[in-house]
Amino acid sequence: MTALVIAIVLATTPLAAQWLHQPTPGIPRTADGKPNLAAPAPRTALGKPDLSGLWTKSADKFYNNIAADLKAGDVQPWADTLYQQRKKDYGKDSMEVLCLPHGPAYTTSPYRDSKIIQTPAVIVILNNDLTYRQIFLDGRDLEKDPNPNWMGYSVGHWDGDTLVVESNGYNDKTWLDYDGHPHTETLRVTERYRRPDFGHIELEVTLDDPKAYAKPWTVAIKMELTPDTEILELVCDNEKDRAHMPSNAKGSDLHVPPETLRKYAGTYETREGSKTHTVEVSASDDALFWDFDGAGKQKLVAVSETTFSLSGTVIEFVKDPQGAVTTFRMQEVEGETKGQRRK
Repeated sequence: MTALVIAIVLATTPLAAQWLHQPTPGIPRTADGKPNLAAPAPRTALGKPDLSGLWTKSADKFYNNIAADLKAGDVQPWADTLYQQRKKDYGKDSMEVLCLPHGPAYTTSPYRDSKIIQTPAVIVILNNDLTYRQIFLDGRDLEKDPNPNWMGYSVGHWDGDTLVVESNGYNDKTWLDYDGHPHTETLRVTERYRRPDFGHIELEVTLDDPKAYAKPWTVAIKMELTPDTEILELVCDNEKDRAHMPSNAKGSDLHVPPETLRKYAGTYETREGSKTHTVEVSASDDALFWDFDGAGKQKLVAVSETTFSLSGTVIEFVKDPQGAVTTFRMQEVEGETKGQRRK
């Protein structure tokens, strides 16, 4: 089949064949026919919460910086040095850029839809980039001397209505976040899944790697059900961007005067289709911080007095003719996003 014929076949394939607008059978709905995400959580024949479904995670600060809540000294010196170097390079050697499996970061990343398929003996998690996990519930012990791999090994058990998952056996090639926090092959991850209602899962993830971090720590992740659709394949291939990505070779932030930083502080709004997002920008004496929809503060790295980087995403603050900051422009792979200042 020629490339032209293939293109024609793909172009004429009905969108409905992808099941992107397929109603999910048997789910609770409101009077207007919409999924009732506040309805009680479903249960299996064994009486346990059924976690099955297609799930998305809320964007938050842990995607870029899994150690955002740790204190100075909690990251071992060698790990912090490596993290700082990766951060200067804006993630150009990250799993996402290199088209490699994310490993433990799938659990906290908001940009990977996951489909959970639950049976009494095993839970399977399918990621939209064609990776998968198996969580065995058959009583087997976790591997004691695992052969390290990309996705690790996982066993689970129920603690009341909470699913507890223990995982190990990750290779040390993956990062814990986009900015580049490393881990060793001694990493152990504990996940606790609780489904309080039909449309939400509350997830707590505890990371324990004594060779890289001074103590275990826990991050909270929110998951929301995505009904009436199916998982859509999202495969990274033919990567050609890495050679063009910049890095911060100087290794330090450009100093911007505190009075200049304070001019950018305020509340901004952006629109994505019919949805409005709120961005809170705050300033300290020597840094500017970004908080998207209340997900938590993230430090911006100064590139110039008006332009800043958020893990490689460029944000430029724009003034009107009178010198007042009125908007920001955020440059992403998908295009430019504008934020209008409200106060």
